[in-house]
Amino acid sequence: MHEWALAESVVLTVLRVAEERNAARVLRVRIKLGELQQVEEEIFSTALRELSKNTPAEDAEFSLAREPAVLKCNRCSHEWKVERDKLKPEEAELIHFLPEAAHTYLRCPRCGSPDFAIESGRGVWIESVELG
Repeated sequence: MHEWALAESVVLTVLRVAEERNAARVLRVRIKLGELQQVEEEIFSTALRELSKNTPAEDAEFSLAREPAVLKCNRCSHEWKVERDKLKPEEAELIHFLPEAAHTYLRCPRCGSPDFAIESGRGVWIESVELG
């Protein structure tokens, strides 16, 4: 499951930040989840808790926030949000593991072009880390 790999990257990064700043504990971590990444929050949260055990981040509060996927057509400049419920299950699965696959399955609703930029809603990143 890629949620565990993503959680491992987050925990390792947070621990590195704590070590670089000589912090004894990690108090809170705010994480943004891009909608195109389709991270299962329950699995991701479980992985964060398990991977943090016996580390300075063990008692940290992990706060998750979704960032909507906004796309912008390179042909007509129209911006729109991805409607995940309109994707076929196999399309959603491919985009889940490889967000760039969105170009294969999505089209601009105004002009039909597959040439668009992902303006937001891609990836997983740490927004902030509070240390103690």
